[in-house]
Amino acid sequence: MSRNIDEFKKLVDAEEFLQFFEMPYDQTFVNVNRLHILKKFSQFMREVDENFPDLKPEEKLEQYAIALQKAYEVFIESTPQEQKLFKVFNDKPKNVVKLTEITSD
Repeated sequence: MSRNIDEFKKLVDAEEFLQFFEMPYDQTFVNVNRLHILKKFSQFMREVDENFPDLKPEEKLEQYAIALQKAYEVFIESTPQEQKLFKVFNDKPKNVVKLTEITSD
């Protein structure tokens, strides 16, 4: 696969990004953490774009490769619940009474 920014922009799946950057990965791990890896990767890519706006396309791809590796490793060392990337992990449940909130009189 050619490694240029135009080819990069066509990628969609986590596996496509990992293969594009020729990164080894565990398919079972990706199956479980796919959306989280992609979400974290997009955050890291945004940081690259904001902090280094004048990068040449090949330099940008190098930084994106580092960002993808970091995103993958985040979920080796942490859990999706700890990272709280998605709204569902940040919303407090409604109409729920926790046992710690129950007191006896």
